[in-house]
Amino acid sequence: MQFLTAPGLLLRAEGLALLLVAVLAYSRMQGNWIAFFALLLVPDLGMVGYLRNTRLGAAIYNLVHAQLLPAALLAYWLFAADATALALAIIWFAHIGMDRLFGFGLKYPTRFGDTHLQHS
Repeated sequence: MQFLTAPGLLLRAEGLALLLVAVLAYSRMQGNWIAFFALLLVPDLGMVGYLRNTRLGAAIYNLVHAQLLPAALLAYWLFAADATALALAIIWFAHIGMDRLFGFGLKYPTRFGDTHLQHS
């Protein structure tokens, strides 16, 4: 029961679940695993905004690390049946799940370590 009252643990468990579902979905669609691993860390390029300032860095990071954009890509796939869109959405979800599993959350504009999972 203590697990259910620990938001950090729950968010990490959700991250693990998202990562596992994404990997299973990618496997099911018989995607290219070289592409999967090559693209898995691409959303981290969103950290480049931190070179300018923490507010811009947090905004860009959060944009590419929230589930909104990959969900939109998945919705596009539902209508267009574009296999590339599906593969990219799944890889993107896998990245987000992996980040949450390792404790990397959405950023506050104060400093890089301040996230919805922890404050540094």
